[in-house]
Amino acid sequence: MTTRILSQVRMVAMLVALLWTWQGVQAQAPQSPPAAAESTLQVNINQADAETIADVLVGVGLTRAQAIVEYREQHGPFQSVDDLIEVKGIGEATLRSNRDRIRLE
Repeated sequence: MTTRILSQVRMVAMLVALLWTWQGVQAQAPQSPPAAAESTLQVNINQADAETIADVLVGVGLTRAQAIVEYREQHGPFQSVDDLIEVKGIGEATLRSNRDRIRLE
């Protein structure tokens, strides 16, 4: 009977260790936002300030966001997302990465 109790104690100890390890792994795992939340991040490039544009668009820092605002002020509102190509520092890759994040109205 002593051997049986010792066996049960070992099993409980192993389960506790496994649970403790699993919780540690879960705590360290990066938490990513749900895909639906990512798709809702949008910015109206015809109205937003440079800081907001830089916050929402991927690969667009404050300098490029300021260039977007300056272009808009000089040439009027953007008629299409593709018009952003005219802004210095904005290329096809940036447009591809941000097409779903950009609104015109």
